[in-house]
Amino acid sequence: MQAVDQEVLGQAHAWLEDGQACWLATVVATYGSSPRPVGSLLTCNQSGKLVGSLSGGCVEDDLLGKLTDGVLAQDAAQFFRYGETDEEAEELGLPCGGHLDIVIEPLKAEPSDRAHIGALVERVEKRRCVERRVDLRARKTSSQPVERHAPLAYDHDRGLLVQTLGPQYQLFIIGCGMVSRYAADIAGALGYDVTICDPRADVLADFDAPAGVRKIRDMPDDAIRESANDPYTAIVALTHDPRIDDMGLMEAVRTEAFYIGAMGSSRTSASRRARLAELDLTQEELDRLHAPIGLPIGSKTPPEIAVAILAEITAVRTGRLGEAHAALQPAARALAAG
Repeated sequence: MQAVDQEVLGQAHAWLEDGQACWLATVVATYGSSPRPVGSLLTCNQSGKLVGSLSGGCVEDDLLGKLTDGVLAQDAAQFFRYGETDEEAEELGLPCGGHLDIVIEPLKAEPSDRAHIGALVERVEKRRCVERRVDLRARKTSSQPVERHAPLAYDHDRGLLVQTLGPQYQLFIIGCGMVSRYAADIAGALGYDVTICDPRADVLADFDAPAGVRKIRDMPDDAIRESANDPYTAIVALTHDPRIDDMGLMEAVRTEAFYIGAMGSSRTSASRRARLAELDLTQEELDRLHAPIGLPIGSKTPPEIAVAILAEITAVRTGRLGEAHAALQPAARALAAG
């Protein structure tokens, strides 16, 4: 999930707990270019307050009007398509020939809806996945915990929406420094929840973290066990201090994190691997470590190194790391040749 979608669920839950009915809209299909992907969420209440987005255009205003005027989804979940005609698509800012399919659900401030949305919020806050099923024909909604994310599926003929909701991706940074600052900036722009951990009180206090970044003063192994042990987290060690980095990496390679990296030259990385091997880490655990960190793009400055780090994290997350390295090999050889 993106941060805005977690905000949507949280707001819907807050409204229900406050006794306010609201609606939850989900993008189930798009045709043509769309600023928001399938699975995007929006919620609004009867006062016209809205959180989230479906298109970034005029669709939100039109939907809000239809809901508050009683035209759509008053008593049960309903499918609706925007852009049935070229004229409508143009009026709503949709691409030529494109349309947008949504499922809109009315949520009542009753125990069943409050429990359903509350369970979704709780599961996501614990950085775990949950599957929700909306049966438009049977007028039933349910959820169950699942271990992995699956693409949204909507069967129009059966009127069945199945969606996996999960936590926002997290970048967990060990150590404050210039590279950490730029990595946090870029990760935030990419939609990551960013956490920076450093046991040095003075260093952490002086660190100019970007807005929204969580700072933790703790030993990195303890913080990782508490906050970074899930398959939606990337962990990077950026202090250049083995007393801090190694402690965090020892714990990191035993977690479910999808990416683990450490900054340093090839020589530094080789020395680090040797130290970690002496601490009873298995070869399989050592092989999880990306060091030297980042794609080999010839980065030298802190912002360039941060770009390389986030590029490699993205390639690992999307399963394209091998392709990325293959594409960069000619450039890397040219740089090496001077």
